[in-house]
Amino acid sequence: MEDIFLTQKGYEQLREDLEFLKTTKRREISQALAKARAMGDLSENAEYDAAKEAQGHLEKRIAELEDKLSRARIIENENIPTDKVYIGACIKLWDEDTKEESVYTLVSPAEADYTQNKLSIESPIGRALLGRKAGEIVEIEVPAGILKYKIIEISR
Repeated sequence: MEDIFLTQKGYEQLREDLEFLKTTKRREISQALAKARAMGDLSENAEYDAAKEAQGHLEKRIAELEDKLSRARIIENENIPTDKVYIGACIKLWDEDTKEESVYTLVSPAEADYTQNKLSIESPIGRALLGRKAGEIVEIEVPAGILKYKIIEISR
């Protein structure tokens, strides 16, 4: 199995999510199952079926998080050069078309969240930026067309 590279913050978030699922969510589903059992005949009990399905989804998610955490490697910022774009880099970009500035952090797919400006290194933009230097102009082909960015700054 492949290692999963995470920032320390991303690793801690996954651990918190796992703990929440194993404690709070398991307890909630257990209570829902007990309530549904108390309603009688389980063969035609929609509440019981729904609770069992939710339990299956929960256990699958718990197993996925445990697997990710078992393969996680924490990115050590001091071991990664800052002269080029690598995983963990915070990149300030200038969009040549819209004339707007944006800031993204390149992370592993397990940690990617576009709403928080965390781009996966496996996304089209992430792949195109990897290994580039500040000052370079990068043309990126995406489903919507071609994006043209200038890398303004790279930091950690």
